[in-house]
Amino acid sequence: MPMLLIKGKYQIIGGRSDGDTVHFTPDTTSEWDLVPGPHKVKHNTAGKAKLRLDAIDALETHFQRGGPEVSQPLEFARQARDELVKWIGFTHVERAKDDTVTAATPESVPGWILTTGATLDKRCIALAGKGTPPGTSGTMIVVDVPLLRTTLNYHMLKEGLVYPTFYRNLFADLRDELTAASQAAQSPVKKGLWTEDITTSGATVTSMASLTDPEHGAVILPKLFRRLVEYLNLGNPDLAGFPAFLDAAADRYWILSTGQSPTGLDTVVDVNDSKVKMTHPPEDLVFEEA
Repeated sequence: MPMLLIKGKYQIIGGRSDGDTVHFTPDTTSEWDLVPGPHKVKHNTAGKAKLRLDAIDALETHFQRGGPEVSQPLEFARQARDELVKWIGFTHVERAKDDTVTAATPESVPGWILTTGATLDKRCIALAGKGTPPGTSGTMIVVDVPLLRTTLNYHMLKEGLVYPTFYRNLFADLRDELTAASQAAQSPVKKGLWTEDITTSGATVTSMASLTDPEHGAVILPKLFRRLVEYLNLGNPDLAGFPAFLDAAADRYWILSTGQSPTGLDTVVDVNDSKVKMTHPPEDLVFEEA
């Protein structure tokens, strides 16, 4: 799969980094203009931009939409966040009470990214790497499975610290390898968040606390968590209206195992009284970028 290689440095000071986002500044700022696709990468005058790490979704540490800021169970959310900064090469991190990074050692770490585009909100969608770049910065290179295995994205799935969440931009061979890494973290011995995951077995949701309690909140796919939070913020904890809400949200995606391309997560989410579950595992879905 051809992807644009950009060499630069990772930074976390001033941000509220979680397990699937980090700031990155290219050595040559103008290389942001080379990122393919219809959306430009938003960056400051120094070139600093936010990455959305491709194909992975970490538990939310600070989600806010239609109500107060909330988080998923913090044990696994923080494990993912801490592993991200450790893997990149930050050896010491200090945070304020709101999780904003106030100091880091070193202040930045050299690295490189591979990208095919940006999101609608102008974050660069990227595979993140460290060490010697696999080519010349600012050029398109072929990304194969061996190169994929050197990335942070692959590492986080292999360790069971994030959920696989795929979009159309990723070629099938790379998606299959990431799926295999995630499945290996689930069996024969469950690792990381998979030890508590109930996305497909079902979460009982009677209030916001069912999702956000630091110790007892449901560990579920963040995309489902976000939709549930949006729904609950409308003021009615009764899940009877949740399927219609999902239908109206109109997420577009493909179900790999069936070849279906429905609109709305209500097709793959089952609601029975206060119990909600997904009827397909996360790796069986490929989403259209919103």
